Amino acid sequence: MHLVRGWTILLVVAGGACRAADSPDQDARPPAAVVTRHAPAGELSPEAVTEDWAAFLGPRGDMTSRESPLKLDFGPQGPPLVWEIATGSGYAAPAVSGGKLVFFHRVGDQERVECVAAETGESRWTYGYPSHYEDRYRFGNGPRSSPVIADGLVYTHGVEGPLHCFDLESGRVVWKLNTSTTYDVPQDFFGVGSTPLVVGDLLIVTIGAPNGPCVVALNRRTGKETWRAGDTWRAGYASPVLATLHGKPRVLVFAGSDDDPPTGGLLGIDPADGRVAFRFPFRSRTYASVNASNPVVHDNRVFLSSSYRTGGVQVEIGPDDSVREVWRTRDFGAHFMTPILRDGHLYGISGAGRNDTAMVCLDWSRGTSRWREAPKWPVRKRQDGADRKVDLSIMLGSLLGLPEGFLALGEAGHLAWLTPTPEGYLERTRASLFVADETWTPPVLWHGLLFVCQNKDDTTAGTGPRLLCYSLRGEIPSKQAGE
Repeated sequence: MHLVRGWTILLVVAGGACRAADSPDQDARPPAAVVTRHAPAGELSPEAVTEDWAAFLGPRGDMTSRESPLKLDFGPQGPPLVWEIATGSGYAAPAVSGGKLVFFHRVGDQERVECVAAETGESRWTYGYPSHYEDRYRFGNGPRSSPVIADGLVYTHGVEGPLHCFDLESGRVVWKLNTSTTYDVPQDFFGVGSTPLVVGDLLIVTIGAPNGPCVVALNRRTGKETWRAGDTWRAGYASPVLATLHGKPRVLVFAGSDDDPPTGGLLGIDPADGRVAFRFPFRSRTYASVNASNPVVHDNRVFLSSSYRTGGVQVEIGPDDSVREVWRTRDFGAHFMTPILRDGHLYGISGAGRNDTAMVCLDWSRGTSRWREAPKWPVRKRQDGADRKVDLSIMLGSLLGLPEGFLALGEAGHLAWLTPTPEGYLERTRASLFVADETWTPPVLWHGLLFVCQNKDDTTAGTGPRLLCYSLRGEIPSKQAGE
């Protein structure tokens, strides 16, 4: 995951020379997280359409889900809470496949990978290893990169560089590699924050070594290097994206982080051999900045966006891998959330700080802004020893695209169901799940269950960081009067 807000970023890393691990270390099995159950998950509708959420930003890597029907008219009380688990620090989103949920966090001086039953939160296995990371800007010291599940294997990339491959069923370590030590990568602004990408038998990992490589491909079953690409540009906090351009597969890497003067931009890589097919420089002129929002691809065009007074740009990739700039805008500068393309329009959150963020709609073809809105959502927040009523916006939150509209998760813990159009949006319902800062982790949807990470203490209820499971299982959402 990724972030920056004037100085607000989120990201991920891993570490060590590759070696097989046929059996887990006995001292690497910390106590499992304790689950608190609240209500049954409920039954799926007989006509339910469901998907696994096995990788960062979902089954298509674009923060959309085709799940339906979902009970989205949950009202101010919010959807039913099924279970919760107290967690440590970190910003990684969980991954869910085949009924197993894997989450990644730091407890004390350990990074922990934990697997639980998605419907009940019951522990399946847990694994931990030492971590001594200290964030340069005093954000959380836990992992930023999200787990990835593919063909019964789980991949995690820790904030200091340790990259692990686990057996999903047992938690056995298949192999591990420290990317920071292997490729001589110094600590970046916020540590490692890019989530690896599975492409066939390859695991694509953004490394960002100062003199290269920028990207490596590993055999995902053994951890052995297959190819490396790029001799400049630091890793950044966007994650690799697989795209098909003119019928050819290309891995898109939006790089750029801790280098002075600041450099970075888009690399288009042939996954067959690591050849850099094209590159397009795009980066803020500010040293204290990163590229953290994933590229959006449609019809052989790629949209890139960055905060820090940078904005967005759309480029067209030619059949010969040439790059042509189509349009550029200052109206849409996403910090680390990835915009969602729907019906010819981009929807996302622009800005880097609490006071300059807003939801924005942009015309995909022309790059013109259709609207910009910063909702005001009231909460009662504990400040200076007293309860105060304050209005909070979505800030550095997330959008989840659904057949019935969007779920918007605000940075302070609001959850809203919105219907967007090029003319504006309709807020259908909204709830305050908790009142906590740094709710930057994108929500995850699996088989009608919504998983939300509370990354900081709730200022009103006093609860610490938690992984929360809510049920959206039910009938098709009710229609509004007059629709």
